[in-house]
Amino acid sequence: MTIELSMLVPHVPSICHEDQVPEFQKDMVSAMKDVSKEIYRLKPDAIVLVSCHWPSTFFHYVDCTPEHNGILTAIEAPDLIKDVPYHYPGDPDLADELVKAGQDAGLQVQGVNDPYYVWDYGSVVPLRYLVPQEDIPVINLSVTLAASLEETYKWGQVIAKVLRKSDKKIVFVSSGALSHNLVRGRHNKPTVAEHALDKQFVEFVMNKDYQAAYNMLPEYARMAKVESGGRHLAMLFSMVEEGSEPAYLADGQSSGSWNALITFGNKQVAHKEANVEREYVK
Repeated sequence: MTIELSMLVPHVPSICHEDQVPEFQKDMVSAMKDVSKEIYRLKPDAIVLVSCHWPSTFFHYVDCTPEHNGILTAIEAPDLIKDVPYHYPGDPDLADELVKAGQDAGLQVQGVNDPYYVWDYGSVVPLRYLVPQEDIPVINLSVTLAASLEETYKWGQVIAKVLRKSDKKIVFVSSGALSHNLVRGRHNKPTVAEHALDKQFVEFVMNKDYQAAYNMLPEYARMAKVESGGRHLAMLFSMVEEGSEPAYLADGQSSGSWNALITFGNKQVAHKEANVEREYVK
């Protein structure tokens, strides 16, 4: 049918457990719970999610596993994310179709079908809020470090073409940060220069100038150390159609990074605490 909704979502480790979320990150959690209501209203057949914490070296990987069942202890933050269970269905037929389409397009794409593969926290953390009932099939995608932004965007276009031709309703999730020059202390914000680039990028997005936002990515990624070199954003832009309505729902810092929840759909997704005076326009 179509890509019903696309979004950029945060996955900062300190929001994994709701009762441990710092005050300055609580709005991100609240907004994701509101987006979850919209997802369940749409009744998608599958979630396709690219995570900055599944970094592959050479190949674009697609998780074709029919059942995602595991327990996550995050390598980077085992004190914050330890023994976290997850159990989601997969969609091997659609995942296999994505693999074939990527290979037919001449891209280095491989499928992964392994019940012992353990998800990363960039997948688990947002899904705990977006799909808390664990009842919507999920297909995970890696970010590929040997692939340029242009190649990643092309791969995203291939994926988008398959999804739009499918008879299924899809929600696309890009899990990652904007500026990401990490420092110790999760209360720390990006530098003034890094955050100025965040603001310019978001301004392009909110004005629906998606081409300008995409064109900005190479220098933005280099100067503000955007997570995964901006590859998750390149893939997101391949899903966003001209005229899609952006909604900037929440944001917050985490150890010098800037994290935003932005949705793109046929209409704006509402969040009761969202307002135009958010940090990005100050």
